[in-house]
Amino acid sequence: MAGQRDKSPASGRTTMHDIAAHANVSVGTVSHVLNDTATVREVLKKRVLKSIEELGYSVNHLSRGLRRNKTNLIGVIIPDIMNPFFPAVVRGVEDLAFKSNYRVLLCNADNDVKKEEAYLADLQSFLAAGIILIPSVDHKIVGKGMPPVVCVDRKPKGWKGDSVTVANAAGGYLAAQHLINMGHRQVGIVRGPSNVTTATERVDGFLKAMAEHKIVVLSEYLQSGSFDQESGYACTLRLLNLLPRPTAIFTASDLMAVGALAAVKNQKLKCPKDVSIISFDGLAFTQMTEPAITSIFQPSYQLGYSAVRLLLERINGMDSPPQDIVLDTELKMKDSVRRLA
Repeated sequence: MAGQRDKSPASGRTTMHDIAAHANVSVGTVSHVLNDTATVREVLKKRVLKSIEELGYSVNHLSRGLRRNKTNLIGVIIPDIMNPFFPAVVRGVEDLAFKSNYRVLLCNADNDVKKEEAYLADLQSFLAAGIILIPSVDHKIVGKGMPPVVCVDRKPKGWKGDSVTVANAAGGYLAAQHLINMGHRQVGIVRGPSNVTTATERVDGFLKAMAEHKIVVLSEYLQSGSFDQESGYACTLRLLNLLPRPTAIFTASDLMAVGALAAVKNQKLKCPKDVSIISFDGLAFTQMTEPAITSIFQPSYQLGYSAVRLLLERINGMDSPPQDIVLDTELKMKDSVRRLA
């Protein structure tokens, strides 16, 4: 119709001005509808929402973040995306974050402290609302202007902020107690990196139970590796070549246990007939190994979910002292531990 105003944006990205013109309302009304900052009459709200749909408008979160000095992004930094334990934690993070209208930005630090620090700086500059961090090693985390941070699974020494971890020492104690109850006295240990708190706590708990039963674990029966199959394999080979050979091996992670199984097979031995194996994590894939692996289960999904719940409280202004949430572990008995006569 002659003289009718063109209500389509001229070019490029649709703006609030375009929506206001299309809906015949003020820019302030559009802003109130988008940000829910004031009550808008239903008839006007419907016109605005219809224009948003017809024009294909999407919120510029960066622009909104600059105005509010934070975005709706939650940064998640994990040490190793190839380790199947960490995606389960991230799933717990993402489920609650999405439900709470936050979006997750995942960063893989490769157990590299410099990369981890770079991601922390980037998330700060991106105006992330908060950060979930599974630290690779001990280092200073919080700098000036850092958003709320919750450490998950591991706590650096001296960390004064919020954390969600599991009872690692209690889990290691459970593993040793089970082996002792099954008659094992000559036991080998495949531990994780000595600079990672989860690795040291699990072994400390294990050795505590052994000491209470007056069972000595000689230093050569304690092998140090990484939380991966390769080190599990190499450490187990060394243990199997000791005399006397251990009747059971405790690995500090399920991935290491898979490597241990491969090493047992390499030596023409069988698990659990010749060597029993117990591990720590309780990941689903260990039910499909041959044999299925007895493990100390830690609630990985709940770690992430609980961390976001705590982080959201901080984002929303909770000003209580730092919280240290510790989740329980549980023994999951499968087929990899044999009872000795």
